Amino acid sequence: MLGKGKSDNYMDDAKTKVGTLIGAGTVFDGDLSSTETVRIDGVVNGNCTCEKKLILSAEGQVKGNIHAQSVIISGKVDGDIVVSGKLELLSTGKIAGNITASSLVIDEGACFDGRCTMTASLEQLTTAGYLPDKSEEQKEVSEEKNHAKSHK
Repeated sequence: MLGKGKSDNYMDDAKTKVGTLIGAGTVFDGDLSSTETVRIDGVVNGNCTCEKKLILSAEGQVKGNIHAQSVIISGKVDGDIVVSGKLELLSTGKIAGNITASSLVIDEGACFDGRCTMTASLEQLTTAGYLPDKSEEQKEVSEEKNHAKSHK
């Protein structure tokens, strides 16, 4: 994070369009699922699934597992976190659980108690040749079908 100050992190948050907000003082009991960015300033007692970014403020708490594209943690999480992109654990953040992410940033002063598994993103695995490109697979299947039809 050379050349990037702490205020830049919050500025990035301000630019993000939040689709769901759990406000300070709010307690949500149950599993939360969203196709948009979620910001949690209150407490969520359940699992959180977010197709985009999940932002947990310094006052926010999640007592459950988190699955998202990217996550910024300033508050407290009691559960496992699976992120397809980047997980940022800021200095006020606390995680008690396991992390699976392709990119991880932990600020000085943050607390993490668990195991971390680093994974490449799906795109990186495909580009590097570890996974087959679905479009190539579909093209091959289509060519095989055309070949079979022409021999009938």
